[in-house]
Amino acid sequence: MTINTTAHPTRDTLDIPYRHVTTHFIDGTYQPSHGQDIIEVTDPATNTVWGSVPVGNQDDVDAAVEAAHAAFTTGPWADTTPTQRAETLLRIADEIEARTKELSLTNSLENGSPVAETSGAAANAASIFRYFATLAPELEADDVRPFPNGQGDSLVRKDPIGVCALIAPWNFPINLMVTKLAPALLAGCTVVMKPASPTPLSFRIIVDAMTAAGVPAGVVNLVTGPGLMGDLMVRHPKVAKVAFTGSTPVGRHIAAACGELLRPVTLELGGKSSAIVLEDADLEEMSARLIRSCMRNTGQTCYISTRILAPASRYEEVVAMVTETIAGALQGDPLDPATVFGPSANLSQYHSVLDHLASAKEEGAQVSTGGGTAQLDGELTDGLYIQPTVLADVTPEMRVAREEIFGPVITILKYSDIDEAISLANNTEFGLGGVVFGADQEKALEVADAVDTGSVGINFFASNHSAPFGGRNDSGLGVEYGPEGLTAYLSYKSIHRR
Repeated sequence: MTINTTAHPTRDTLDIPYRHVTTHFIDGTYQPSHGQDIIEVTDPATNTVWGSVPVGNQDDVDAAVEAAHAAFTTGPWADTTPTQRAETLLRIADEIEARTKELSLTNSLENGSPVAETSGAAANAASIFRYFATLAPELEADDVRPFPNGQGDSLVRKDPIGVCALIAPWNFPINLMVTKLAPALLAGCTVVMKPASPTPLSFRIIVDAMTAAGVPAGVVNLVTGPGLMGDLMVRHPKVAKVAFTGSTPVGRHIAAACGELLRPVTLELGGKSSAIVLEDADLEEMSARLIRSCMRNTGQTCYISTRILAPASRYEEVVAMVTETIAGALQGDPLDPATVFGPSANLSQYHSVLDHLASAKEEGAQVSTGGGTAQLDGELTDGLYIQPTVLADVTPEMRVAREEIFGPVITILKYSDIDEAISLANNTEFGLGGVVFGADQEKALEVADAVDTGSVGINFFASNHSAPFGGRNDSGLGVEYGPEGLTAYLSYKSIHRR
């Protein structure tokens, strides 16, 4: 393991707009919380508290939802056209990009994601807003469908669904909220948003950008608090749609509530994806794309392929390449641009990853690099660092081969033929991502088609804003991105005519 010892910025002098706040953003202004408790925000690189936000209550949720409902039904947002809303989205994108540095620093202090990752958050969020702005013509064009018998036609209207509750996780707190927010706004909806408890501050910067872009009061509202706040939002009688990204157990809870209420819901949940290495794979090319595809954001990414399936004939070769690649990447201060691997995002996740590593060793997996806690110097001494780890000789029944670890851990399994590789890839409750590494593109495509997952890449993995992204099985319901992601925020009406 390579540790980055480069000098890092002094955290208490960083130019960030929010630290200790006592308000929620409701009806166009920051309003004092009705709740009296606070959530402390901890920098996982130093394990020290640097900020705090209020814990809201039912009164705060009611105020936010009522503001959103008023903006949807009687406010100026209700009278806008899709083209006008698209113009607003474009202004939001510009305002977000103007806040790139403060977004990156705040995000990194919240969850320990390296600035090499978070420095792209503003540009990516802006590109999502700009993409959905291009879909405005689809909402404005007349959709007339003739009766099959020729006796009239139907005019299909695409109406906004209403007030949307948007709940985002802590690993990518900016972009995983924006993937919901942008289509909701283009559709004409209004929203109440709740970020995850460990990362409640960075999205305030996005709210400031939207205000500067001229989004009317009540259209976007932001409340903070624990999971109970999410429950209050999901069950509020004036919420018409729920979108959630997070763990599968919480997703099941939200799905049960929405099923009871007959409330539309989009869920993007956990994953346990596989990278299938074919016999003809170029391991040098795979090495160049390994961390982005299989260990992005210190392994705290839902779709990454943390299970590598290697052919028996090249198994030792693959283990050596993966070990060398992971061991050679720098671990250190997230605020240093050279850092590749940062800390675990929070104490709970830190202990969860260590527990998975202990189980792997007990069950017979071999550690080829890493395998435990990492000790860094200076103010990082108490940081939540775990060594980037490669586990070889992993078998399908091991816990680390079945459960989502969500940390800097890669497992490598062996297969004898391609049918076994596909079977191993599909032998999971999840179905979110995946990669096929191989020189023969046609063969790689055949394998990709056989993997039961919502998205799969060939020799790399990346999300495409214009293509649907979603999970199968325990990885979720519905999709985000693309025109398909927009439809989740629409309600359809057919007007029949002769």
